[in-house]
Amino acid sequence: MMLRNIILMAGASVLASAASAQQTGQVTEASTPPPAVATGHHVEAPLWPVERHPGDGTGAYHTGRYPNLFAQQLGLSPEQTHARIAAIYQQLFHGDGQEQRLYFETGANANGPLAYITDWANNDARSEGMSYGMMIAVQLGHKREFDALWNWSKTYMEVTDPANPSYGYFAWSMNTDGTPRSTGAAPDGEQYYAMALYFAANRWGNGKGIYDYRAQADRILRAMRHRAVKTGMPPFRVHPGDAPFVEPAQPWPSINNRAEAAEARAAGRPWPPARQPHPPRLASVGPMMDESHAMVRFVAETEVPGTDASYHLPAFYELWSRWGPVEDRAFWAKAADVSRDFFVKVANPRTGLAPDRSYLDASAMQTFDGQPYPFGYDSWRTASNWSVDSNWWGKDKRQRALSDAIQGFLTRQGMESFPDRYTLEGKPLSTRHSSGMVAATAVAGLAGTPGEASRGFLRAVWAMPTPAGEQRYFDGMVYLMSMMHLSGEFRIIAPKT
Repeated sequence: MMLRNIILMAGASVLASAASAQQTGQVTEASTPPPAVATGHHVEAPLWPVERHPGDGTGAYHTGRYPNLFAQQLGLSPEQTHARIAAIYQQLFHGDGQEQRLYFETGANANGPLAYITDWANNDARSEGMSYGMMIAVQLGHKREFDALWNWSKTYMEVTDPANPSYGYFAWSMNTDGTPRSTGAAPDGEQYYAMALYFAANRWGNGKGIYDYRAQADRILRAMRHRAVKTGMPPFRVHPGDAPFVEPAQPWPSINNRAEAAEARAAGRPWPPARQPHPPRLASVGPMMDESHAMVRFVAETEVPGTDASYHLPAFYELWSRWGPVEDRAFWAKAADVSRDFFVKVANPRTGLAPDRSYLDASAMQTFDGQPYPFGYDSWRTASNWSVDSNWWGKDKRQRALSDAIQGFLTRQGMESFPDRYTLEGKPLSTRHSSGMVAATAVAGLAGTPGEASRGFLRAVWAMPTPAGEQRYFDGMVYLMSMMHLSGEFRIIAPKT
């Protein structure tokens, strides 16, 4: 669900590969990325003067204390919350294969077991979900599952064809048989991969080959910042021996598409929707981090502008400024401070709602229909991101006001019914009430003021069942990680001393 917008906006490499079946052309490589100028009519303003927050802060990194909000505000015991997390994990990773679990083992190769996390309703495996699964596994101490997910990611998702401009990144969407649905990457997956790998190195020590966790994490971070711009003509391959990838004319078979087809037939609309033809064009892919603005891009395709607030992870960047490649540590410290400012600049101060996408200078970006980007599926995670940063680092007092705003606004909309999409000003854009959004917003209590709004979210999250059925992927992943944060069981796993 979260990467739905990438299907529309993932850049020329995806669009062009769907339009042409010509053979892959020569890839050229540039030593420096292009200037940070968006396509179209918007020219990015320079980075604003950034408020810096040096030092270790006052949060859990400094104190070693991770609050259990269920215990503090609802009177539950740590034993109750720990048992609940274990039960949620068991259901999502090892429950019934049709209705409950997302984790599926698929045999083994020379590196050991292979497993994927699937978006059940869309019938694919995504770098987002794979990296979330790895993060959950390392936090809860499940090494087999961690290694199996990483092995599947390296085996099937890592782009190893040098003729693909996304070479070295991970294809963001794959069929569960390991064949591609995309040959390009999404930065949120790379970021969670890197952080999970550092935590694995610190928890279990480094192994060999793909299980040299620290070396693998370092490689991802170096590519995110320093990777040369590569340009080529689609269609592309994920692996050298693959057939060139051409997106099919018909939508991928999935539960979601079957539902959309039924709705279209009932309304008398044609199905499948007509695809707009796109002539073949060169695709250029560069770093995932914009150097001049010190922030994560929406995608690494240079012709696709902007960023996504829910990709900004200052809590992770602070750790990378201590554990990552030495030559990049000052950059990641700056990126953490940039993201803290960015949250304040793009979120509506009254509602606390942040947009799915913005320009790098924090100005509003418009959708294809000319409207400002709304608070959507990606955006559920933004409040969680700034609140985890507050919990771990305690460096930015502005995060309390943002948390109070979003929890207060949604409480007024009705805790049992508020929809999962809004304009930033608070106009509803859907009717679906999503458990994942409730859970992610509950995490805002880590930064917010303790009170009835925070307790209301905690009661709602504790009362809700573990997501099951067709739409359990994004709701389930976000729900489990949110429960871990709220129980104090999603922690910085530091190097052993």
